[in-house]
Amino acid sequence: MDDLLKKIEELEANNALLKQLLADQENVNREYKDRLFKFIFGNPENKQWTLSLYNAMNGTSYTDPEDIRFNTLSDAVYMRMKNDVSFIVSSDMNLWEHQSSYNPNMPMRFLIYAGRLYEKYIKSSDYHPYSSKLQHVPRPICICFYNGKEDQPDTKVPKLSDAYEGVGSIEVEVTMVNINYGKNKDLMDACKPLKEYAWLVDTVRTHQDENMSLENAVDTALNEMPDEFAIKTFLLENRAEVKSMFLTEYDEEKTLRLEREEGREEGREEGDLMARERVALNMLRESGPAVPVSFIAKMTGFSEDEVMDLAREKGIALA
Repeated sequence: MDDLLKKIEELEANNALLKQLLADQENVNREYKDRLFKFIFGNPENKQWTLSLYNAMNGTSYTDPEDIRFNTLSDAVYMRMKNDVSFIVSSDMNLWEHQSSYNPNMPMRFLIYAGRLYEKYIKSSDYHPYSSKLQHVPRPICICFYNGKEDQPDTKVPKLSDAYEGVGSIEVEVTMVNINYGKNKDLMDACKPLKEYAWLVDTVRTHQDENMSLENAVDTALNEMPDEFAIKTFLLENRAEVKSMFLTEYDEEKTLRLEREEGREEGREEGDLMARERVALNMLRESGPAVPVSFIAKMTGFSEDEVMDLAREKGIALA
């Protein structure tokens, strides 16, 4: 009996250990899916770097990193759409997103982020939505930090209304800041961690252009990083995570590129189909029963059944 109880206790202990290991691995995997930008500037361990970038962006001079209150959304808003960094300083609600591929639809993404964040804010504050008095809320500041390979200006301000057909009642403006190395010099000089991050990304790309694998390019760039860089020690201590983040971002870029190419191919195929339909319809209408269905099918690449279906759909009589 004692042996049986002992075995049961061992099984329960092993089961608890397995659950913990799985939970730890899940946390690691989730962390690996973060972007390097978020790992550096959205990390509670390094609030001083977030504050440095905030000051550089807004011309402020806050000195206490504890002034920052992170409220980043931890769950995906919907597939492949996740809030990168958001935090409140004073009366500002800062929404930051990093993009390595230009996306003109970012204002809609920020609108969704903001809705979720204000919902969180209302639940955690004494905001009364039905009060007869004006309830003040932090003002939203939407920033997209872009470092894709497609050439973009130093600063750009896409608006949600750009997508409207006519005038709408809701506006969202996003300031897109190009943080590729060599861009926005004043901003980079005002925020050294940002300049160091930009240098790292640029150096990795340079080594990739030299036919280095991405993993080797990241390792080499980390080793070449000057000792005086503030972010160097932190990145070296988390080398595995940093490499995984580069690989994740590369995979995301590759997937988006393939989707765009597939979309263009689908567009070409759809255009070709419409062109062939127009030719078939013209032949059916102009020549009528005098032209055999077999001839129209041969000329347009449709089957005879498809030509007859098209004729019936358009009300064209066949012989």
